[in-house]
Amino acid sequence: MAEITGRATGSETRYAFGMHGLDYEISELRKRRLPRPLKIVYTLFLIILVPAYWQHYGLANFLWGSDIALILLLVAILFETSLPASMMALAVLVPELIWTVDFLARLFFDFDPALFRGTAYMFNPDIPLLVRGLSLYHAFLPPLLLWLLFRLGYDHRALIAQTLLCWIVFPVSYLVSSPEANINFVYGFGGEPQQWMPPGLFIVFLMLAFPLALYLPMHLLMSRIMKSTRAI
Repeated sequence: MAEITGRATGSETRYAFGMHGLDYEISELRKRRLPRPLKIVYTLFLIILVPAYWQHYGLANFLWGSDIALILLLVAILFETSLPASMMALAVLVPELIWTVDFLARLFFDFDPALFRGTAYMFNPDIPLLVRGLSLYHAFLPPLLLWLLFRLGYDHRALIAQTLLCWIVFPVSYLVSSPEANINFVYGFGGEPQQWMPPGLFIVFLMLAFPLALYLPMHLLMSRIMKSTRAI
């Protein structure tokens, strides 16, 4: 009888421990859930931005890293999945911070270097005010990305996934872009097309430089400061 009671007590203990673990997992999932208003507002924003950009810039403009980030973040927000947000943190977090600094410098200090176009288009009256206003999303991407990673965790597969994505995007950008549009800087980083190596070799250079000089350091940083999705 005592043996039976002992077995029953052990089973109850294991059951209680299992229920406690399940309650903890449910609590963690609730913490990860993204607010419904965010999903609605972000979706509506893209419903406005996509046709406005498409009409003014053309479809090829959506190959820019920032525009890809907008689309993939919609997936991350709607499905509450970390991988798209983690990929975009590697790809656009630093460039978007540079965009923001450049915009503020031009806005408040009349900063206008001849060889760096940067955010000069934001002050071009030939571009519709609606399009320029929508472009302010660049300034909001960094805090949104960091907040999403804080909620969803950092997915360590992002480094490989983003590298593979850039190996597709750079060649396609070169095929559909022009020196004037210079999507993803496939013609060079200055105001004029680069001349120091053949165009095809420069694309290969970009395909290697971005993963090594940008994605890898950001991956190491995000791995250190953000919770892993495996730990959530």
